Order: sequence, then structure tokens, then C-alpha cells
Amino acid sequence: MIVMHHLRVGRAIFTTWLLEELGVDYDLKLYDRTEQGRAPAELKAAHPLGKSPVIEDAGVTLAESGAITTYLLESYDPEGKLSPAASDTAVRMKYLQWLHYSEASAFAPLLLNMLLMREDPKPPVISAFTGAEVKLHLDYFSAALGDQEYILGDTFSGADIGCAFIANMANKFGLTGGHPNLASYIERCMARPAFQRALEKTGG
Repeated sequence: MIVMHHLRVGRAIFTTWLLEELGVDYDLKLYDRTEQGRAPAELKAAHPLGKSPVIEDAGVTLAESGAITTYLLESYDPEGKLSPAASDTAVRMKYLQWLHYSEASAFAPLLLNMLLMREDPKPPVISAFTGAEVKLHLDYFSAALGDQEYILGDTFSGADIGCAFIANMANKFGLTGGHPNLASYIERCMARPAFQRALEKTGG
């Protein structure tokens, strides 16, 4: 059985959501953050970085959200309901880009934005860079989504797991005001029954 190491209040909710979308059995291990907002030391027993999400399956421990998503879909979605077929090259390439976008390009500017929210006065060079990068990515994401239901069109896919994480993070920081489609996208994703089940099981 899959073991899911879930750190509360963070991106792990999105991997737990994927497990619920797949309808697979898994053993949920919950962890609370320290007073400093860090992961507890116990998570290092699961993975040397002490980060989450982390899964264990078939005798292997796997970290990194995109890698976990790829593994779970290759192993537990044989019909390809949540990922396009390799034979559909154009759609598959688009899927792979958006699958990795959340951690490869989009996350760092939002992380810097979060850290700057805690600083006063704000370092002007970093602040200017961060503001420009956040705008660049939200404009790009919003334009790619357009009026579609999901990032690839009308069908939910594994790529939406990471994209929803980014949209939710931006929304929590009050950054989606100029992009109403991103705000409605995260509402739509979070309204999915699988996400609601993950939320109920993990407590957020």
C-alpha cells in the first residue's frame, strides 16, 4: 500500500488530492508544522530533506511533486484518464510542460513574494525583481488558461494538480485580482469531490 507523508498547510494537500482522484488505497501519515512554520524533525525519517509530499510504494521512497505525480499516473492510471497518450505528441508536450511548471518556474517568484511580505522595509532590488516575475508568470498562466475549464482544455489532468497549487498560492496572497480566471480556476478545482475528500481527511 502507498504511504503518503502529508505535512499540514502546504502543497502536500495536492498530492493527497491526486490519490483521491485515482481512488487508490493509501496510508495517510499526518504531520504538523513547528511554531516556526517548519516541517517537524520526524519527516526526516521518511526522507533526508524532511520535506513533504513524500510517498513510499513498492519499497521505494519518492519526493518531488512532479515526480510523484508522474509515478502515480504511470502506476495507477493505466487507462490514462489523467494524462494524454504519448502518441498524441502535441498534447503530451503541453501536458509535460504544465506538469512541471509549478515547481520549475512558477514557485520561486511566489516564494520570494511570501518572504517579502514578512520584511519591512522591503529590499528594493529583490522587491522589484519579484513583482515583475510574479506579474510575468500570472499573465502567462492566465493567458494559457483563458476561458478553459482546466489547463489542457475541458478535461482535468495530472497537470492541474501543480497548476492548482500555484493558482491557490497566488490567490491566498491576493495576487489574482487582475486575473479572475485564475481565481475561478482554483475554486473549480477545489470544488472537485476528490479535493474535498482530501481536505476532510487531512484537516487542511
